[in-house]
Formats: sequence, structure tokens, C-alpha cells
Amino acid sequence: MILADKIIELRKKNGWSQEELAEMLDVSRQSISKWEGAQSIPDMSRIIRLSQIFGVSTDYLLKDELEAPSAAEGPSPAPADDPARTVTLEDANTFLGIKEFNAGRVALGVMLCILSPVILIFTSGAQELGLIPLTEDQAAGIGLIPLILLIGCAVGLFITCGMRSSRWEFLEKEPLETLYGVDGMVRERRESFRPVYARQLTLGIVLCVIAVLPVFSAMMFGKEESVWEVVATCCMLAMIALGVLLIVRSSIIWGSYQVLLEEGDYSRENKDDERRFGSLSGIYWTLVTAGYLAWSFITFRWHQTWIVWPIAGVLYGAVIGIAKALTRKQ
Repeated sequence: MILADKIIELRKKNGWSQEELAEMLDVSRQSISKWEGAQSIPDMSRIIRLSQIFGVSTDYLLKDELEAPSAAEGPSPAPADDPARTVTLEDANTFLGIKEFNAGRVALGVMLCILSPVILIFTSGAQELGLIPLTEDQAAGIGLIPLILLIGCAVGLFITCGMRSSRWEFLEKEPLETLYGVDGMVRERRESFRPVYARQLTLGIVLCVIAVLPVFSAMMFGKEESVWEVVATCCMLAMIALGVLLIVRSSIIWGSYQVLLEEGDYSRENKDDERRFGSLSGIYWTLVTAGYLAWSFITFRWHQTWIVWPIAGVLYGAVIGIAKALTRKQ
């Protein structure tokens, strides 16, 4: 019996459709169809995974002369008991490439969101000071158009990046089993990126910290309610946007290495916590975002409302910690 026939027999014996088997192997249904039609054969990593899923040895799958399934060497639990997903060297390189590609675009999207109210702040401030011959509604309208356009561009970047990396989401949520060479390759690339990560993270944090200096300077040396306060606020947002861009980009790339090594935020323990508290995180950050936008648009004090994010970040740790403590008690 050839490999194609064995895959068909074992799949049907377990009562799985081609779609279900494809999902277990993280391949397309067309790939399963080609294997079963003897039009192509799976690579060695998929052969190993097939042996684990079906509970047979790789020898049985690869050797046509073996007609009776022989037990796989070592333990071969069912997929529900062994949720670890196999990651090949090709998978790891593809994932890291996509993450690096997305990192700059996601960071740019975040930067555009922060910069989006700059023109609105400037036109509204200039109108109040009588520097431009516009009514309050006209100044607000001129400022809102680029705000909406920039946020729209940012949302577009987030969606396209999410679609590009969607098939790799399981790496961040499920236990992984990396094949030979993957761990060493990831560690080598991480060490090569380490100085860049440290430099960009440090510069980003410094920019966010010193971003308040233009506002303080305008308060000390400028006249009250002068154009300098408006310009200083815009400069502050620009510095924060640049700092956040550096932080987000470097953190996404660094995080991709942690995902494959299952370290830091992506350790197996943290993945279990994420499965338990993922919905809580979504609700929390949705409320924070809604509160930030409501406060900002009602008061138009964008130079003050940004403080919501660092406070929310600190409180998020406390909220998750309390949720974990309550779960353990139960």
C-alpha cells in the first residue's frame, strides 16, 4: 500500500474529513487532496506530524511493503492530548520574515494614529487666537479631515498586516515543538538583532520622556494662550509618535523571536493565561480606547489625554494579576 492510500485509510478510520486533517497539520485542504491522489508527497516534518496524529510509525507511512500499522516509537498521544504544533526551519524563517515586514507597517499605523489630531489642534488653536480667518466649525472641519484620513490609513495597515500573519497566530497561542536547527537559527538571529533592539527601544523611550519639554518651554517663556503653546503641543505629539514607532517596531521583531523560543510573554504558562484572560484583555483595552477618544474629543486637550495610555498600561498589569489570583483561589 502506497503512502497516499495509507493517509486515506487512516484518515477515514479516525472519521476525519480532509479539512479537519488539514487544520491539524496547518496546511490547505488541497494539499491533503494532492497527497491522497498521489500527486505530491508531504515533506518530512509533515510525515512526522502525520505519524503522531495517526499513532503509527514513520516506517509504516514511508515503506510500501508494511501493510499493518505498527506503533510509533515512543508515546503517541492523540492530538487533543498533545497539542504541541511542529515548527520547521522553513516555517520559522517565513514567520520571522512576515513579522519583520509587518513590524514597520504596524509601527507606522500607530504613529499615524498619534499624529492624526495634530492638524486639528493647530487649526483650532490658530482660530481661537485669531491667526486664521476661519470660523470655529471651519477650523474643526479642516482639522478633522486629515484626522479621519490618517486613522483610516492606520486601520488599513493594521488589517492588511493582520491578514498577512493570520495563519501564524497559533504560534503565539499553542505549545510548539521545533525541529532540528530551528532553535539555533532563532537564537542566532535574535543575538544579531539585540543591539538594534536595545538602541531603538532606548531612543524611543527617551523621546517619549522628553516630549513634554516643548510644552514646558512654551509655558515658561511664551505668553499665555500664545501660538507657541499650540506649536509646542504639536511638537510633543510628533516626538511621542516617533518614539512609539521605534518602540513598537523593535518590540514586534523581538517578540517574534520570543514566540518561536517560547520565552518571555510567550512561555507556555503565559499562553495558558492568555487563553484564560484573552477576552478580559480585549474588553479592557476597548474600554480604555473608548474613554481616551471620548475625553479627547469632548475636551480637545490632546496634550493631556495621552496620559491615559501609560496609566492604563500600569493598571492592566494589576487587573490581570487580580484575575489570576482569583482564578487560583477557585
